[in-house]
Order: sequence, then C-alpha cells, then structure tokens
Amino acid sequence: MEILVYIPKQTPRINYIFRQMCGRILGFKVKFCTKVEDFIAFEGVKFSYAKKKLGNEIFIQKFGLLDEQGINDLNFSMDRWEDVPCFFRVSSESEIPFDIFSAAFYLITRYEEYQPHVKNDVDSYPIEESLAHQHDFLKQPVVDVWAYKLKKILEAKFPSITFPKRRFNSHFLIAVSKAFEHRHNGFVRFVGASFRDILQLQIKSLFDRFKTMLRLQSDPNDIYDELIGFAKENKLKLDFYFQLSNYSRYSKSISYNKRIYHKLIKSMGDYGDLGLLPGFEALHDFKILKKEIKRWESIVNRSLVKTLIKNYHLNFPDAYLNFNKLEVEKDFSMGYQKNIGFRAGTCTAFQFYDLNLEQVSGLVIQPYILNSRVLKGIDIYDKIEELKELRSTIKSVDGQMNFIFENSDFADRYSKNAIFALMKEMKQ
Repeated sequence: MEILVYIPKQTPRINYIFRQMCGRILGFKVKFCTKVEDFIAFEGVKFSYAKKKLGNEIFIQKFGLLDEQGINDLNFSMDRWEDVPCFFRVSSESEIPFDIFSAAFYLITRYEEYQPHVKNDVDSYPIEESLAHQHDFLKQPVVDVWAYKLKKILEAKFPSITFPKRRFNSHFLIAVSKAFEHRHNGFVRFVGASFRDILQLQIKSLFDRFKTMLRLQSDPNDIYDELIGFAKENKLKLDFYFQLSNYSRYSKSISYNKRIYHKLIKSMGDYGDLGLLPGFEALHDFKILKKEIKRWESIVNRSLVKTLIKNYHLNFPDAYLNFNKLEVEKDFSMGYQKNIGFRAGTCTAFQFYDLNLEQVSGLVIQPYILNSRVLKGIDIYDKIEELKELRSTIKSVDGQMNFIFENSDFADRYSKNAIFALMKEMKQ
C-alpha cells in the first residue's frame, strides 16, 4: 500500500524518518509530493507535513528539526499526548499536538548523544543525561506507540485502508567472551590462576579449577549443549557472538587460534546465527577491529553480518561508523547495559543515521531491552513480572524484544534456572 505525503521540500532527514515510521513500523510505502495541485488531485490515502494546512486534509505540523542540518541547541518542553509522553509541541491546527516525526528522529538518531554532555566513569553516555530517563519513559517504546496512534488517525479518515500486520517476537543473544572458565586455557595460565587463588585464599575456586582440569566436573562456562537442548525444547531462537581478541587485561578467553574454539564456534552455527563480539581494543582501534573481523570470517568461512557489544560501553557514534565502514549489516548494541528499556525509544530495527554527514548508512541497528548485567546481584525471578508488563506494551505495537545474555550467566544453577524461566515467559 502507498500513502502520499505533501511536504514543501524533501530533505535527507524527512526521507529517513518517514521511511522508518511509515515503512518499517507501519508497513506502507511513502510517496512524497511537493506540488499542492498534485496533492489535492490525489484521491488515495494522504496527509500533509508542513508549517500550514492546505485544506481539510490530515495535517501534521512540523517543528522544523527535519529541515535543519548538524547538531543545534534545541529548546522544548515535555508534554503528553493522551497517555504517552511527547515533545516538540505544535499548534492546535495540527491533527497531532506535536511533531511526531521530529521527535522520533531525535530519539532514533540519538541526537542527544551528539550534544555536549559529561561522560560517566566508563567514558560512555550517562543514562541520567537522557530525555527518556529524566522524564520516565525509558520503558516505553514511544516511537512505535506514536506510529500506531498515527495509524488509528489514518484508519479513521480512510476506513478502507489495510495495514500489513507485524508479528511480535522475542530474540535471545548469547555473548561468549570467555568460552571456558578453566579448561583449554593452557598450562601457564592454569598455574598463574592457581597461585592467585592461593594468595587470595580462594579455596573453592582453586578446588573447582583442579576438579575441572582433572575432568571430575564440567567447566562452568561449558553450558552449550544444555543451552541448545533448552532452546530446541522451547522453540527459541538463539544467536551466538564470539570474541576473538588477543589475550589482554580485557580479554581472558582461550586463544582464538585453538581448534577446540573453532569447533565450538562452528557447532553453534548449526543451531543459530553467529556474530562477532568485538574486544575492548577493537572498539577503539579500527585496524584491530578489522583484524578481528578477518579472524571471524576465516573461521566461519563467510562474511560477517552481525556484531554485539555487551560488557564494554557503546562508543557512539564511532563504533557504528567503523562497523559501517567494514560492511557489517546488523548490530545489537543499542541499549543501556545496567537498565531495562529503550535507549532509542523504539522496539523496531532502524538504520544508523550519521548526523555529522547527514547520511543514512547500510548498518541496521537492532535495539535490545535487557542486558544480563541488569540481573547481577538481584533475584532474577523478581524481574520477570516487570518484563511481562513490558512485553504487553511491546505486543501492542507488534515489536521485538531482544535479550542479551552471556554463557557465564548460566554457570550457576540457580541463575540458570531463573534465566530459563525468564526466557520461557518472554517467548509467549
């Protein structure tokens, strides 16, 4: 289905956000029109997006952000549109009391993260600076909610309109930064770790290390068979992301050259999609990132499609610029590591828009709702009820819930069972 939109002038920002809101979220094609007479003569589904209304059409007044270039200081206040927060208020002549497209553009492009801000202790954008956190809508996919409200307005004006149906789904990603806790690390690392346990009086860790090496118990991080069995039984989709960094203070996994590691990576590819978990150094050095991607491709024997940053901060926008240069197609790092919610205000995938160049890239960003770091030190079962409420909201807009875990999350029996319960509940 096609919809005609009158705009006085087409800009890269308008083209980008209309295709996101109307195309990806609502599922129809957008055709722009800059001639008033052509718009008036058109008898199909249409609305105007301008400063002034043309006649009796559905009119959405623009705030002006989509006509600008670069990053500017913006003065605006928060409002509410029925039951949902909104901003960039416009006049009462508009069918919607705010510029829905400028507001969506502001959130999805992470406009606020380009503006001057004080970084936190890990050199990352602090959640406290975000509009969503400050005005308590972090746990609402407001962009999708706005789009579905627009959908109702269009359906009321054009009763014959039929929107394609999206389907809600849950997606689980498993990050593997340390494939094995004790086994396959090599003799030197085994001796060094054992001495460290002795000096720090970590007796249980020492015994676990020896029992694992003597094959009296399985390696705590070797949960792959059980995880695959659970996924098969419950018909869950899993993706696996492996780290291939050099050994360093940040990377403690087994050598990326070991055959056992290659075998593990390839075997997981039989059950789900594979991706790269870039190392800390790779996120700050383009050459190292390129090297890690080549390692991944030589092991898997195909081009890299997906990346994920789980435990290191998202170096925005530099990480996305580098991923795009290296032709990565999808990234799943958009979220706050220690908070549940929507960093970009949406539960729908979107293309990365470079505000510095005013260009749309080929990189598609898949936002996540939960990183397992949120679950550290708390009762996981308590979070299930909160997530069930979020699931209801996301289902109402037929969105996607992406969850990020790591293999070590399943090492502890209680945590494993709790996460399995969470995954089963979120699948429904």
